[in-house]
Amino acid sequence: MKRTILWIGALVVGAVLGLLGLHWLDQLMEFIAIIYTRLFQLLAVPTIMLAVISTFATFGSQGSGRIFGRTLTFTLLTTLAAAVVGAVLYLIIAPSSLPQLGEANVVEMLPEEAQELLPQSDKPGWMMHILRVIPNNVVKPILEGNVLSLLLLAFAIGIGISKLPDSDRKEIVVKGLLGLQDLLFLLIRWLIWTLPLGIVAFSAQLSAQVSAGVVAGSLGKYVLVVLGGNVLQFFVVLPLFLLARGLNPLHVLSRMMPAVLMALFTKSSAATLPVTMESAEQRLGVRPSVARFVLPICTTINMNGCAAFILITSLFVMQQGGMPITTGTILLWTLISVVSAVGNAGVPMGCYFLTLSLMSGIGAPVALMGLILPIYTIIDMVETAVNVWSDSCVCAMVDAHPHPRRPS
Repeated sequence: MKRTILWIGALVVGAVLGLLGLHWLDQLMEFIAIIYTRLFQLLAVPTIMLAVISTFATFGSQGSGRIFGRTLTFTLLTTLAAAVVGAVLYLIIAPSSLPQLGEANVVEMLPEEAQELLPQSDKPGWMMHILRVIPNNVVKPILEGNVLSLLLLAFAIGIGISKLPDSDRKEIVVKGLLGLQDLLFLLIRWLIWTLPLGIVAFSAQLSAQVSAGVVAGSLGKYVLVVLGGNVLQFFVVLPLFLLARGLNPLHVLSRMMPAVLMALFTKSSAATLPVTMESAEQRLGVRPSVARFVLPICTTINMNGCAAFILITSLFVMQQGGMPITTGTILLWTLISVVSAVGNAGVPMGCYFLTLSLMSGIGAPVALMGLILPIYTIIDMVETAVNVWSDSCVCAMVDAHPHPRRPS
């Protein structure tokens, strides 16, 4: 709560400073904003790589039986559904572009390699686009911050490690990855500790350029898309999955309500896990062998709310930078959001920082993320509740296989 108040205060202070119209102050705020942008870009590549690699690498130790296969299948399906719902809502509500920021041609300012990541009508077809994504050496995607190539490499390396036979060498590799991730988390926590200064700079920079009313209107539509997508996922999409498995959504939700409510207020799927497991076993009647296997895995990889947030926020930020939002772009970032959400486990501030890293990697205007940050506190509550509700649904669906369990 104290952090939220601090962030909102920094946002207000920055907006006031930007409206003063002092040239030297605007230059100072721009200098600080550039520093934070560079720091975000510095952490972008290792954040994406280590999050995805470490998550998929641990699959081998989680087991590879039928239960795990069904868990992974339902996880990917529900996560993809959340991203698609977010994309459809984004097209319907259509958040407006901010003046000046939207008119700036950020695409032309990007390196040629970064421009190639964006689907454009004057480029060759999908064949050439796919060829640009497939790396021809390991170092180049890292140096260029090529997000798609990095995700492809991370996915391949993570799955490859998980398929290696258990041995001391494999254990050393996994422990090394987890150790590097712990180090990265420490650096991220340091950066988060100093973020109020960054929020002041980002807010001042934007308020000096854009009218507050337009910002509020555009951000309002953005928030409506994010929260609307989560509400539809919670009350419509996930219940449809349960009905398809022969389960009563109202029965499942009523039994899992303690976990969902705790997730809403703690904003942590991991902290809610004991309550989720207890509710699944004692209240819903899920077999302990299923609940104790499925729920810890879902807490790690099943991030419905995160997938929607990554997609919607990425489209919104890219739109403000003047980047083309075409059908190809939406499809491409739907795939990116699903893979990123699955690999997001354990990153402090979860979806927010990973989205910021993705935007930094393609040169999008990350200053907007400073305005989204105070709002994210509320979004995070709803997202976590959706994630835990999705975990509960996946667990119930796996337990119902092959004979659906119908409440009496």
